Amino acid sequence: MLRVWGRRTSFNVQKVMWLIGELGLAHEHIDAGGSAGGLDAPAFLAMNPHGRVPVIRDGEAMMWESHAVLRYLAARDGADRFLSDDPVVRAAVDGWMDWSHTALQPDFLMGVFWGFYRTPEDKRNWPAIKSALARCARDFEKLDRLLVGRSFLLGETLSLADITAGTSLYRYFELDIERPPLPQVERWYRGLQQRDAYRTHIMIPFGELFGRLDY
Repeated sequence: MLRVWGRRTSFNVQKVMWLIGELGLAHEHIDAGGSAGGLDAPAFLAMNPHGRVPVIRDGEAMMWESHAVLRYLAARDGADRFLSDDPVVRAAVDGWMDWSHTALQPDFLMGVFWGFYRTPEDKRNWPAIKSALARCARDFEKLDRLLVGRSFLLGETLSLADITAGTSLYRYFELDIERPPLPQVERWYRGLQQRDAYRTHIMIPFGELFGRLDY
């Protein structure tokens, strides 16, 4: 059986769990990190020398880094839905996956979520937070333009591009922050909220993370 290590409130773990839910894969989830600890244990470091989650084990195969895991699971069980044979289609998916990891996630997760929500109020760097909010606005405005006339980022079916970018939406719309008008993104988000896997693995309360830099 597929085994997954990581805490349920971990952003990167949530991406993987969302795809597992979409694929309906039997799995065992093992809490690791946060209050569960264990990331510096020799047994865990033997699986991932970086000491981070998620980590998955599939038989004798071990994997880490959320986007590598997503691509593996898509190839293993979701090729008909999540891994096109068309290199042009795959390149488009990969491009938006990489953009999510190198632009949207640093701007939102690190700049806004960590800088604003996870940082104690007396330690917040407001110029940095406002700069990150402006970058996030530009990021989501790009997605808003991309979504015109389509249900998902790249067409009428859910792709790995939606999973990597869409994981941000629950936290982005739940935070008490300024947001630009995003009619297409909001429509996309409402559609994702109708998916069982999204509600189960992404829409998880994150109050335990408020003001905690050490979690």
